[in-house]
Amino acid sequence: MKPKGRNSSERGQTMLEVALLLPMLLILALGVIELGRYAYIAILVGNAARAGAAYGAQSLPQSVDTIGIQAAADNDFQNNGQNVSSLSVTNSVACGCDSSGTVTTQGCTTKTNSTAGTCASGHWVVMESVTASGTFSSLFKYPGIPQSISLSTTATLRVAE
Repeated sequence: MKPKGRNSSERGQTMLEVALLLPMLLILALGVIELGRYAYIAILVGNAARAGAAYGAQSLPQSVDTIGIQAAADNDFQNNGQNVSSLSVTNSVACGCDSSGTVTTQGCTTKTNSTAGTCASGHWVVMESVTASGTFSSLFKYPGIPQSISLSTTATLRVAE
């Protein structure tokens, strides 16, 4: 008595369908993995910029401590298992008058920002901006897609006075 269900030719058809679809499914899975890796590196670069800005925003003297800002960003990036040699960090300080939420940029009074400026109307503010840049490198070389992509994020925080 023959078992009910598929006959031998139908089982062969299923194997053929799996053999034809498997490469497409693997390529799709690789694409999802690469996209996830790109997002992860982008998040880490952004977090490094925020860590550097948070360090610089603690006080006026720390806002110009380039070595400390670099170290804070590097430590955040390295603590997530990344190589700090692929991270570049720059910082800048902007000063100005805040009048009802609108900041009019003016030059900072000193390099160390140890003294605050004065405003005719409003409040003197100092802003710390840190830009972190990194590179995402894909696992494979895909046709038409660059193998490495540059990522850059800027974080700006108000410096505590």
